[in-house]
Amino acid sequence: MIDVAIAGGGLSGGLAALALHRARPELRLALIESGAALGGNHRWSWFASDVSAEGEELLARFRKTEWDGGYDVRFPGYGRSLATPYRSVASEDFAAALHRELPAGAIRTQCRVASLDARGIELEDGERIEARTVLDCRGFAPTAQLTGGWQVFMGRHLRTAQPHGVARPMIMDARVEQRAPAGDGGAYRFVYVLPLGVDELFVEDTYYADAPALDRGALSGRIDRYCQQAGWDGELLGFETGVLPVVTGGDFRAWQAGLQVDGVARLGARGGFFHPLTSYTLPQAVETALAVARDADLTGEQMAAMIAARARNHWTATRFYRILGAMLFGAARPEDRYRVFERFYRLPHGLIENFYAGRSSLAEKARVLAGKPPVPVLGALRALGGTGHPLDTAGGAR
Repeated sequence: MIDVAIAGGGLSGGLAALALHRARPELRLALIESGAALGGNHRWSWFASDVSAEGEELLARFRKTEWDGGYDVRFPGYGRSLATPYRSVASEDFAAALHRELPAGAIRTQCRVASLDARGIELEDGERIEARTVLDCRGFAPTAQLTGGWQVFMGRHLRTAQPHGVARPMIMDARVEQRAPAGDGGAYRFVYVLPLGVDELFVEDTYYADAPALDRGALSGRIDRYCQQAGWDGELLGFETGVLPVVTGGDFRAWQAGLQVDGVARLGARGGFFHPLTSYTLPQAVETALAVARDADLTGEQMAAMIAARARNHWTATRFYRILGAMLFGAARPEDRYRVFERFYRLPHGLIENFYAGRSSLAEKARVLAGKPPVPVLGALRALGGTGHPLDTAGGAR
């Protein structure tokens, strides 16, 4: 029997394994991933203000790109540069660090989980891994018990033929057509640009829409046009796509109960640890991993209870962001949703940092809602009183 078995080698599972090993190197771990590589094909980014000093120390093990000079946003009627440092790590660097840091034999890829329980993990090939504590980190599960919309994106990693001249990340460039790619209605759309080197760029086309349709051809064409307008051409180094839930409401306890396996702790998006409006999971994954490491001696049942309580507290603490999401999807006309973000980015710098970190004070929440609303008042009231669209289509979280 080993000490801790982790199902899922993505962000939450990998960080939990690393935090456990760093805090308690004598523990016997197993990190089980169904894919060929840990982390899949993703890029995770965050603001430096999103994580604690202890979290930064954990993330220091990963090779990442850092922009200490801050980032930019652009909208049709407004632009701003903000000073918050920004960070990004690619999945291949995430995987490389875990292979380097974790004990030999702890990582097992291309192993599909058939079932799990409080005492271990059963693999599809019939092998059973017995463990004192089991963590389920296998990703978001589609459900009709949560409601909201979708964030759909395609990202492209380029090596440009000439130095591109981009110095800072462009977190949101909403000076683009505000439509879903297939012409099936409006959507809040923006382009996200990361300068990874003097001749490397990551360019992502993203939109918030009511449906989770991902049209690869249309998204690729939109990135082509954006790059052409900017004068960027060169070699394709890689790409990624994603469909992420933007949770605006629902019955969280019923969702928890539907996924519950007695004595098994659920981490990451599967456990409800995400920012409801941005769909980001890295800050929550870091802090949850640190919490697991601090209580590494708990039994499976005790760990599951502790993590479930953290998830319920997180759900309660992020209610404000779900309310904003409900108004975004239910009150604003799709082609006008960018106005919500355009207005938001006129607010004080510290408020914006706390918003992304999910720790807005009561005064900051009031400031976000104060003044002339960027959505119709009656529409906002209807949105808050509605049930929303069920998130019962497959999606993930970044």
